[in-house]
Amino acid sequence: MKQAIDAIYENGAFRPIQLAAVGVAEGQRVRITIDDENDPESLRLATQVYDGLSEKEIDEVQKLATRRGDFFGARNAD
Repeated sequence: MKQAIDAIYENGAFRPIQLAAVGVAEGQRVRITIDDENDPESLRLATQVYDGLSEKEIDEVQKLATRRGDFFGARNAD
């Protein structure tokens, strides 16, 4: 089972923000993956998406991105 819960790290342990959201038994071993909401890396990467592209290329990328059906093999009528 995979599930995501919000937690706070304090006093050397992770404390779930909402206990009802935790669907594990007391003493059960789990694997925790840290997704730091304060990490600017994702924002930095997002700002570089169009680096090196011309205005025409950027327009084409944006058109393709809004036609989600193209990504899954279903063509949209534009």
